[in-house]
Amino acid sequence: MAYNEQLAARVRDYMAKLPNVEEKKMMGGITFMYNDKMCVGVKKDELMCRIDPDIHDEVAAKPGCRSMDMSAKTMRGFVMVSLSALDAEKDFAYYMGLSIDFNAKAASSKSKKK
Repeated sequence: MAYNEQLAARVRDYMAKLPNVEEKKMMGGITFMYNDKMCVGVKKDELMCRIDPDIHDEVAAKPGCRSMDMSAKTMRGFVMVSLSALDAEKDFAYYMGLSIDFNAKAASSKSKKK
């Protein structure tokens, strides 16, 4: 299993109310791009959230949440949230909201080749 299909469907439903959302398979899971910027994703049984690096430590310290690591390097501004921390709808909405709110300030991905 590359990613949790139920969690991906939950994210898909949440993101459906927003314009300019695109799904891409990457990093061994599925990523949801919002306004051409990586916003949230699902990898295995975790929700990957791109958040404001200024609140990274505070958010990563919450139960069921951790910093995202790639190639033994901590990725500031990216956290992984376990399924157990997403049981309550308010908790799921909290993490989704952090990612969507940060999207306006986030740097855009590399420009697409035409």
